[in-house]
Amino acid sequence: MQKEKLRVIRKQKGYTQQQVADIIATDVSNYSRKESGDVKIIRDEWDKIARFLDVNVEEIYEDEEAKVVINYDHPVFNDSSSGNGTMNQFNNIPGSIIKNLQDYIALLKEENEKLKEELRTPSRGRK
Repeated sequence: MQKEKLRVIRKQKGYTQQQVADIIATDVSNYSRKESGDVKIIRDEWDKIARFLDVNVEEIYEDEEAKVVINYDHPVFNDSSSGNGTMNQFNNIPGSIIKNLQDYIALLKEENEKLKEELRTPSRGRK
């Protein structure tokens, strides 16, 4: 999903992709993929970009689409040495199970981000 709000505000403010890439410590080609939606922008990067552009995160943030890509050209999927063909095993999985697994993966990713945020935020009890 293209980050249209981010791209528009970056251009309105007169910044190049290279300048924003420097802020999040990446190269311009990786930032370009982030802005086009091919690579995920993590929460810390959203915060840094918002501070750099002098806007609230909400003004530029756009949710990531959950993309599940299965590469059927991968050798594991094309290995027919088992006799019954690996590919046939995956063709029989009901769509509802796949949807449930995709939802579970999205939930795990969300929980992972929350845990990462907890690690970045110092606890009041620790010194």
